[in-house]
Amino acid sequence: MQTLALTAVAALLLGPAVPAVAQESGALKWERAAPFPDATEELYAATANGRMYVFGGGNPSGRTWEYDPIKDQWTRKKPMPIPINHAAVTEFRGKLYLFGGFVPVPNASAPGSVEVQGHAWEYDPAADAWRELAPMPTRRGSPVAITVGNLIYVIGGAAPNPGAPTAIISSRGPSRSLSTNEAYDPVTNQWVEKSPMPTPRNHMFAGAVNGKIYIIGGRIPNQYVSVAATNIDVVEEYDTVTDQWGPQKARLPTARSGGGYATYGGKIYTAGGEVQTAQMWGAFLALEAYDPVRNSWSQLPSMPVPRHGVAAAFLGNKLHLVSGRIASGGYTSPDTQLATDEHDVLAVPEVTGH
Repeated sequence: MQTLALTAVAALLLGPAVPAVAQESGALKWERAAPFPDATEELYAATANGRMYVFGGGNPSGRTWEYDPIKDQWTRKKPMPIPINHAAVTEFRGKLYLFGGFVPVPNASAPGSVEVQGHAWEYDPAADAWRELAPMPTRRGSPVAITVGNLIYVIGGAAPNPGAPTAIISSRGPSRSLSTNEAYDPVTNQWVEKSPMPTPRNHMFAGAVNGKIYIIGGRIPNQYVSVAATNIDVVEEYDTVTDQWGPQKARLPTARSGGGYATYGGKIYTAGGEVQTAQMWGAFLALEAYDPVRNSWSQLPSMPVPRHGVAAAFLGNKLHLVSGRIASGGYTSPDTQLATDEHDVLAVPEVTGH
């Protein structure tokens, strides 16, 4: 990772110097919760009505699970209407919204072939029911979805190259990272185009604090997963009121992509991720938190198990990290169980009134 500054994308990595990274270890300790019953990778999570919902996953995709923290129990729910992975998920008024993603293409000639989706879905936990919404104007996988006020912002992602004959891309074939920023109104079921992100990317971390969205890390430039893709440490701020992107912020201490993220108490927590270079395919242990008010980063106790594609969400002041893969997505082995059922919980200092 130290060689990033020597690459052709060095210009994108320039930004404010990273201040000293504070350590927040202290008395914070990881605990174990009920193991995830369906160990896999490429999961994403959100909370609604005091429970956590985990979606997606590797083959087979499209799973839906509910976690009850009081009973410490998992319950399988109605699967997604289409078996999607690499979607973006967020909560709005007690319902969950999922956007885009990839659908695996069976028996494809190119390895890791997926069809890029433009679907938008609403999941109602109370009714355990799915409803299809107005599709995204731009189909893409691995974007982020962040709720601010009455709008949901879907930003970035990976998509076929312009003029491609189909919406199918391969993990080792050409595709492109997007700067697309589109806002969805759940009340009117309509989309509005917003100011594009300065740095096109996919597989990033994100969060919203005080009405502003922060896009953190991710990968560029072309393929959505490949040794040709490069992890970046760029942090960019988007003001939802002015529809403007500001200057780059303090950089992510550990450049990575494909991990879990969640926001609590005015801080954005980034967990795990993966790296693929010509020299290394691996997963990260890192857990780092960004404070937008101070424009500073802090390091928390490392995850008990390195992984990417991990689902992350806060229930109260407790960060839940669920399942994921202990190696990079590019590595496969018939003799090794690479997905973990681990469900780790870290209680961070409680914020009064949050």
